[in-house]
Amino acid sequence: MRANGLECIVTGRVKGSVGVVHGVRTASAKELTAIVGATGARFAVDTGFTAASGQLVLVPDASGEVTALLGLPAPDRIDPFVFGGLARDLPKGNWTLSLPDDVDRSVAVLGFALGAYRYVLGETKPLQVHLYEKKPDSLALEMAESIWLGRDLINAPANLLGPEDLAKAAQAALEPFDAKVKIIKGKALEVAYPLVAHVGNGSERRPRVVVAHWAGSKAKKDAPLLSLVGKGVCFDSGGYDIKPASGMLRMKKDMGGAATVLALARLIMAQDLPLRLEMRLGCVENSVSGTAMRPLDVVTARNGLTVEIGNTDAEGRLVLADLLTEASETHPTALIDVATLTGAARVALGPDLPVVLGNNDAMVEGLLEAGKTVSDPFWRLPLWDGYRHWLKSSVADLNNISSKPFAGAITAALFLERFIESDVHWTHIDSYAWNDSTRPGKPEGGEILGLRAIYAALPHVLGMTDLLNS
Repeated sequence: MRANGLECIVTGRVKGSVGVVHGVRTASAKELTAIVGATGARFAVDTGFTAASGQLVLVPDASGEVTALLGLPAPDRIDPFVFGGLARDLPKGNWTLSLPDDVDRSVAVLGFALGAYRYVLGETKPLQVHLYEKKPDSLALEMAESIWLGRDLINAPANLLGPEDLAKAAQAALEPFDAKVKIIKGKALEVAYPLVAHVGNGSERRPRVVVAHWAGSKAKKDAPLLSLVGKGVCFDSGGYDIKPASGMLRMKKDMGGAATVLALARLIMAQDLPLRLEMRLGCVENSVSGTAMRPLDVVTARNGLTVEIGNTDAEGRLVLADLLTEASETHPTALIDVATLTGAARVALGPDLPVVLGNNDAMVEGLLEAGKTVSDPFWRLPLWDGYRHWLKSSVADLNNISSKPFAGAITAALFLERFIESDVHWTHIDSYAWNDSTRPGKPEGGEILGLRAIYAALPHVLGMTDLLNS
């Protein structure tokens, strides 16, 4: 049977034989002989096996059965993606892992599952390669399933995932964990989130805001409160400041921040962490029509600030602003937003490194350290005071774009900071949420960058040393 909702992991009784993947750090004939016998060791060496990290070779073991050798790096350099190519490269069938004692098995299981992910519409053939785990690790499975959920949402074509669809997907994902999920629309949305409504004015597919509340079964009334906010722009044309055709090709992924936040919220709930959680998603479509927002419009935000629309393609920060205002009103222990916000971040750091900015050094440093530890890295940029005046407007409190063509990721974060109360510890993450090509464990398409790092950093971020061990 399948473990959780992952078709790539099997547990319990299985039919037929189960092959073994041996993790090794050496290609010496003596040590390989001890694992697979003399014939297998010679075969591995003759085929050029050097035990390089992630290198896989199939060999006959001492009994003549096909087995596999997988090269491993040093213990302090093992990440899930060492195991990310197994689901693609192994022959069909059921396989299990034989690993050195210093390898965290849950990391290997997670890597296998991330590499097994695929997004296909219509009829699909069943997976050909499965990992057998007698007692699978709950965190590895739930983390993989949460990332699969996020990847599915990002990969979904925009015609199949509009604002209402995204909102309902969030509701369906969280309600099984007894979360209280509310979908806000219509007049109520226009009153509570005027900037979100203004962004969504141009589309027949009307905006939605998702607000979810949850507390772990062991969370006390005064347990730390984590607040998550995600940008859910299901398609971004750029509005009247329309993108070129090449710039629109991947804009179904502009809800990648919402997908990341939702995946993280689901993981926290599945692990029943003893904390309180709030999640807010702004689900909209930025379209061109007679009712779409226009350049130089002025809109009054939830917190009373007036915002001039300097560019309709800078809509993501507008979607986040009202949600951050509302999140600040509850004075959370920590507030984190995730968004596919600026091309400037990608120009600076490329697709693999999400930008992190924040108003609390300890919180940001905790996220950076966790990212290094679990191989899910961030890179910090400063909230540079000298650029704040670039957001001035002659007719409103601030403009949604900078007056200068520089530091786009920083000025976007400075805009968002205007909607954060001064006593709230806040971090903003600007993510690409996409793999441009397939690599081990990272199939081309939607990606949930930063989830593993944020999860690992929660004890530091919330001041709960034993949070993940409770």
